[in-house]
Formats: sequence, C-alpha cells, structure tokens
Amino acid sequence: MAVNAGQLFTQADGTTNIDTILTQEANRIGPDIHKRTMHQSPWVDLIKQSKFPDGMGYQLGTVIYDRALPVTTANGTTLAGSTWTEVGANDQTATTNDSSLDQLIAGARDTNIGPQDGKSFISFARQLKQYSLQRAVVESPRINVEDLRFAAYRTEQLRAVMEALTESTHYSWENRHRDQYDLKCDNYVRCRTTGSAIVTGQEGTASASLDFGADDATLPTANISDAMTKKVYNRMVRQGAGRNAYGRENARPVFGLILSSDASDTLLHESGIRDDFRYNESRVSELIAPLGVEKSFRGFYHLVDDQAPRYKVSGSDNGTWVRVFPFDVDGTTKAVVDNADYDDDTVAVYETAYVLHEEVMETQIPEPISGGNGIAFDPINYRGKFDWKNIPSVDLNPDGTIGFFRGILASASKPCKTQYGYAIHFDRTSATPAA
Repeated sequence: MAVNAGQLFTQADGTTNIDTILTQEANRIGPDIHKRTMHQSPWVDLIKQSKFPDGMGYQLGTVIYDRALPVTTANGTTLAGSTWTEVGANDQTATTNDSSLDQLIAGARDTNIGPQDGKSFISFARQLKQYSLQRAVVESPRINVEDLRFAAYRTEQLRAVMEALTESTHYSWENRHRDQYDLKCDNYVRCRTTGSAIVTGQEGTASASLDFGADDATLPTANISDAMTKKVYNRMVRQGAGRNAYGRENARPVFGLILSSDASDTLLHESGIRDDFRYNESRVSELIAPLGVEKSFRGFYHLVDDQAPRYKVSGSDNGTWVRVFPFDVDGTTKAVVDNADYDDDTVAVYETAYVLHEEVMETQIPEPISGGNGIAFDPINYRGKFDWKNIPSVDLNPDGTIGFFRGILASASKPCKTQYGYAIHFDRTSATPAA
C-alpha cells in the first residue's frame, strides 16, 4: 500500500512487516476477518445528552439553585424550620365544657393571627457555573484506493476497518463521559479501616490528580463496603436525589453505582448480606434493564465498568495518584488488553467507583451546520462519525486516489446538581471493608 512519508507503516531490516490496513496476500487468509473488541460500558448510554446552543459562544454559564428551607428570621443563618402559632387565644384543652354538645363555651375567643405572626422566611442561594465546548479529532492512516483493487476480501476488510473506527468513537465517548463525571462529582468518599469520610466541595478536582502527600489520614486503606455505600445512600436521600432516581423498590429510590466487576463481587459477597441480592425479586427499571442488570442491591443498581479507573502512587510519601489504564500501546500501535500493571495488586492498588445520577451533569453536543442565507457547505457530525476524506494535491495526491477516514467529536459538559455525584476511592487489594 502506498503511504505518505511519516506514516506509521515502515519496512526495516529487509523484512516486510504485515502492517498495511488491507492485507494483500490472497490464498493466505480465510474469508472471516477477525479483530479484537473492547467491552461496552454504561457511561455511553446513561449520561444525559442535549443540544449545545447555537449563537452563544464557546463558553456558557448555568445558574444552579441550592436547596431552600425555612428559617425563623429574615436572612437568617440558622435553620430553625417554620414557626407554628395558635390561631385561637386559648388552648382548647384548658377550657371548660359546659354544654352537653361538647362545644367550647368558657374562655373561647375568635382571635385571628396577624400577617406578621408565625412568619418564616426562605432565602435562595444560587451558583453560577461555567462550562465550555471542547472537541477531539481522530484520523486513520492514509489509504490508496488503488490498493483495494488487489486486496483479498476487500469488502470484509473494509467492514472490519469501519467497525474498528466505530469502536474508537465509542471508546472516546466512554472515557470522555467518565472523566467529565469525575470532575463534576462534588463528593469524594475515602474508604478507610477507621474514620472513613465523605469530603464535599470537590467539584473540579480530578481523581487522577489527588495528591495525598505525607498525610496518611487521607489515603484509602480499606475496600469498598456496604457500610460505606449505605452512608452515601442515606445522604443522597436526605439531599433530595431520590426524586429522579433510576428506579424504586419498596417506595425507596434506587441509584446507579458504576464499579468494576471485582468491586461488585466484593459487595455481594460481604459477610451476612449476600442473600439480599439472591432473594431480591424487585423489577428493574426499563432504562437499566437493557444494560444487563437483573436486580438491585441495597439501594443501588450495580453497573459494571470493566475499565474502572485504577491508580498507583507516584512520588515521595503517599505521593500523587497516577492513572493506570487497562490498555497499552506496543511498537506497532495496536491496542492490547493485557496491561500487566492494571491487574497487578502491587501496582494498581487503588480504584474508584461512582454513584451515577442523571442530574449531576449533561453532555451538550453541537448540531451540524449546513449553511444559511443561500450558502451551503458539508455539515460536520460532531458525534464521531467517520467520513472518507479525499483531498486533491498537485504534488501528493494529483489523481485523488489517496484519502483517509476522519471523525470529529465535540461536547460541552454542563454541570447541574453536582452535589448528587459521588466518587468512592478504595483500596481494592484490602481484605478489610471500610468502616
């Protein structure tokens, strides 16, 4: 296959590498063209999506109203609830009944409360949160269409190429949504053998950038546990997150919990609580069921993410967390699943699970623009659809036979009720559940 200089396909040491996109050796391969695939993820299906508004620039702001509860003084800072005042001047239990009809006679008065009596106040707290549009461009190597004439099973190979491009789009969106949700989570949960804590005010801080330094009191030392998820569940219900939960069971909300299969197994096999899952006959919501979830477990649907973020520690003392990915890149730029560090209990010790709520964030994707006012041009699909680009060039592509696949992804992550987002950090190698 003819390629431009500087591309990834080379020949070295007199040995021809089989590194062309379309294998051209006929009679050496069968009609079935196979490729490696990556596991699907709930991050693509459950993140709410909407249109990025046109004509408003690249950076937008959204106003978020916090909860408002009554206080007894105007602009008060202490929550005291509502003040209840007797409508009548006398307590009914203190009056005497001189009638056989049990009507109040002695001391009964017809007093009404005034407009200033028993009044409580509600103050509104607002936050202005800004977010911006970002984009990514993915291109395939250059392909000479003349090579298709001699390629073996070119239809099957082109189909495999397109499937690989589609899979790369899925992978990009999956990681985009996971990373952005991590940034929007306002709560971090530190799982420790003693003194586990829910730390608030963490919106905008990525898990991968956490720096524990010399403070051992903040480093996760225990595994994820039912006790810890129960604390999160009860706190979310008090915050009002149950109104738009993914399901309900016994009139109680059921939230989403995205975690690795290992972490899910740890929760399900924790001593004394496995039967809660085994004998659970509740019906899974229609939104969650297509993801393969059959039952809920103690207020959560377990949504397995086989690429759940794992970390190792780098630097002095406890140092900074460094993300360990399940895939690695070898010398031929092929993605491989078996990154040894990802499964190494001595390297990728720490892991993160997320409580998923649809109101934490919203992904906004621009709509294609095809022109206006009599001007038309090719619209761009910003969801990562790969199009064939054949760009003529007098020097490099005079016949227009060399082209490539190009996909563009663009989105803005709108923060909403970030207080409903939780990132649970734990030591996946620990045999001690968080307390």
